[in-house]
Amino acid sequence: MTTVITGLGTVSPAGTGTEAYWSALVAGRTLIAPLPDVGARGLPVRVGGRVPDFDPLDHIEGRYVVRTDAFSWFAMVASDEALRDSGVDTAADPFATGVLICSGSGGNEFGQRELAALWGKGPGYVGPYQSIAWFYAASTGQVSISNGLKGMCGVLTTDEPGMLDALDQGSQALRRGTSAMLVGGSDAALGSPFALATQLGSGVLSESDDPLSAYVPFTEEASGFVPAEGAAVALVEDLATARARGVRVRAVVAGHASTFSGVGAFDPGGEGLLQAAREAMRRAGVGPEGVDVVFADAVGTPKADADEAAALRQLFPDGVAVTAPKAGFGRAYAGAGALDVAAAVLSLEHQVVPPTPHVPDAPLGLDLVVRVARPARLRAALVLSRGLGGGTSALVLQHPDHV
Repeated sequence: MTTVITGLGTVSPAGTGTEAYWSALVAGRTLIAPLPDVGARGLPVRVGGRVPDFDPLDHIEGRYVVRTDAFSWFAMVASDEALRDSGVDTAADPFATGVLICSGSGGNEFGQRELAALWGKGPGYVGPYQSIAWFYAASTGQVSISNGLKGMCGVLTTDEPGMLDALDQGSQALRRGTSAMLVGGSDAALGSPFALATQLGSGVLSESDDPLSAYVPFTEEASGFVPAEGAAVALVEDLATARARGVRVRAVVAGHASTFSGVGAFDPGGEGLLQAAREAMRRAGVGPEGVDVVFADAVGTPKADADEAAALRQLFPDGVAVTAPKAGFGRAYAGAGALDVAAAVLSLEHQVVPPTPHVPDAPLGLDLVVRVARPARLRAALVLSRGLGGGTSALVLQHPDHV
């Protein structure tokens, strides 16, 4: 069985929709901006990648908005786009389509508001939806409910590699008989002081107030990453099913692997990243010469970046194009790996490698794509993702014409 992506949806600091997202990526636009006072007052985090001008009522029925948080809104909007893009008829058999959405932090803003009411006024002022809106599985549940989907339903509570892992679990669900899966990642951890405060313990957030230099991975000036929010969701199904429906195949999910190599750090030493990448490539049946671009994890700290660069030099001794478009908008936690997967799919489609914004040169012995996008013959893309705590995943996506 071959798993393919036939639908894609995004909500990002570029706005809603994959068209806006790709336009920003290929232009290398800066989407990082100062955070509003509600998020940054008294905290060292000054800039972030916010989703601009997002009103949930423009996209979602009010009855769903009042009982959910922004991370669920993003997942719902991205899922709606992925469903439309795929053309799948979910009404024909509601049990045929499942949902698996990742989140690393859940409904921060909703939770802070309700806890403030509890401590400030008393339990009688806590709304009934506090019991579900903050929960990590709320996005999966609301996507399923709002679309009438009754197939396999689950959640991965994970950091940035979540979408990569969800694609693998989605493939397993397809092998067990599910016809289609909505898989994705979504986080919105910038909307409240509480959400930002919980991120400070990692010690890897940039404290710069300059959007152009706050997040510059693989450089000597790297001092951490800029937090962001957003989501991406893909509709996956079996290749044979997609061909029978006569729909466009956007990319092939060719190989995945994950490792765990340390607590409290981004894969110290890089051994986990190297092993995950090697195994994902082995499972995809491609060697170094078969991968044309790597979407780097790009933590933005000197040690983590040096470890990733060393792993890439071992994997690709003859070199490979490397990019980190997230430097233009930040790392969106569970949304980060999801948005990287979306970027890889779009790159394969357009045969263009988007640049790494804010980085002027190609450092650390890498063929890092900088300044402007690079047209290239792209058969396969390797996506790398590390989460705080040591979880690491790698994913190989292939252009459908090269499978």
